[in-house]
Amino acid sequence: MENFFKWMSKPIPNDEVVVWFSVHNMIPERIELYGDIFKSLHQIILETYLGEESSETKISMSDDDKTNHFEWCWKTLLDNFAKENIIIKHGGKHKDYFQEFFKDTFYNQLDTKIRSTIPQFLGEIFNMTKPFTKSDLDIMTELYKCMEKNIED
Repeated sequence: MENFFKWMSKPIPNDEVVVWFSVHNMIPERIELYGDIFKSLHQIILETYLGEESSETKISMSDDDKTNHFEWCWKTLLDNFAKENIIIKHGGKHKDYFQEFFKDTFYNQLDTKIRSTIPQFLGEIFNMTKPFTKSDLDIMTELYKCMEKNIED
């Protein structure tokens, strides 16, 4: 198991990354766009989320409230990108992916340290200038293929 983790976290040479992108028909500009979509959604969620119950209030968000908040943020994201003539389909695997990601890492995450690492995680996954690991490429490829099917040309 230890060897597997080492293999997954070992940086891949740049020439192999270029081959990976070519084999998977991944275009760097599209990778950047999909990263911007992911980061924009995170920013909308972060800026508009009312938060959890605190000592000052006894109001907490129910699961329905969290789902409704995500839906509102998703619609806002789609509207914002549509203004730039980037049309993202409303429903599909891509939305499910984003919703599950934010449900696990943001809405239902009790550890604020984990919540605070989301921007760093997104920055590392979509940073085209840093060395990639196998894990990075797997995540990016999954998201890329998911988005490719749901962006209208």
